[in-house]
Amino acid sequence: MTTIPILDLKAQYRAIKPELDAAVHQVLESGHFALGPAVAEFEQGFAEYCGVREAIGVNSGTSALHLALLAAGVGPGDEVITTPFTFVATIAAIEYAGATPVFVDIDPAYYTLDPAKLEAAMTTRTRAIVPVHLYGQPADMDPILEIARARGVAVIEDACQAHGAEYHGRRCGSMGVISCFSFYPGKNLGACGEGGAVVTSDPQLAATMRSLRAWGEDTRYVHTRRGFNYRMDGLQGAVLGVKLRYLEGWTEARRQRAEVYARYLAGTAAVIPQVRAGVRHVYHVFAVRVPNRDAVRAQLTAAGVQTGIHYPIPLHLQPAYRDLGYGAGDFPVAERIAGEVLSLPMYPELTDGQIETVAGIIRAASPATTPAATPV
Repeated sequence: MTTIPILDLKAQYRAIKPELDAAVHQVLESGHFALGPAVAEFEQGFAEYCGVREAIGVNSGTSALHLALLAAGVGPGDEVITTPFTFVATIAAIEYAGATPVFVDIDPAYYTLDPAKLEAAMTTRTRAIVPVHLYGQPADMDPILEIARARGVAVIEDACQAHGAEYHGRRCGSMGVISCFSFYPGKNLGACGEGGAVVTSDPQLAATMRSLRAWGEDTRYVHTRRGFNYRMDGLQGAVLGVKLRYLEGWTEARRQRAEVYARYLAGTAAVIPQVRAGVRHVYHVFAVRVPNRDAVRAQLTAAGVQTGIHYPIPLHLQPAYRDLGYGAGDFPVAERIAGEVLSLPMYPELTDGQIETVAGIIRAASPATTPAATPV
């Protein structure tokens, strides 16, 4: 039985092996293993790619979120609004900063924070809003930014899944006062290990975050802030510098793969990702919704098709966060979506034949009850 992986990092490596190997070898020869020239060069290139003035390379997307919150002045006693339908790192970073996560339910079509429900969640303690660009689709930023401006709170983009995504002509990462990216290996732009970046066009915020990522040093052994060891490795900077040159091509390949999925899944019960008008979805995850998700997943697994669930339990129902005081039914849209989403294989090297195989299994396992949505 031939396996169709949910992600194929080996295929990506084979395609650019000579360049990656050379870049890594250059760092090994240079001895610049923590930060260094390779990281600085990548930071410049990634800032330009995002349409901002500065990028600060760090060791993970979680660290990026933590530094962004601290630089924005978030601390104990503050509240930070975000979505319950995201990876746990989003709210972990809020708590690392000493603040309290406050949830707003998601839009039922696009699964991102619902701006219509935002103002009702805001209090005098609200210090920041962290919209999550989920699965590679931008959150609905214009109304979020408008509400934030009126209330005088910061918007920090969680763009950890949205490298190259666009909202009405603006790159994700360029709209908030600070924005955060992850370069975990499976991301659209992934390191060979952990990595992340904070991006901003505010030079003062950038200087603060550069200091915080390296023990609060502004000059060697002079610690002006209580900082952290969040530096990016030189090897990861080199890897990301090579991969950044390929990101646009890989992104368009993902978008083309999504179009093929749409054709083959038409007429099945699977609801494919709907795309908000005026945005560029980059399909970090290709998550469909099926009413009999677990049965469909079991049949795909039996046929050698790897799948995932992003995410099966909304954050307000996670055991570790019971003390936040939420319960079942508080965010019904997130809870319903969490029970139906199923992530299918998605990567640039995925073939039409593989997609046809996946769709055929879904068609047999989940006969059509509603028409599949069509990408915009």
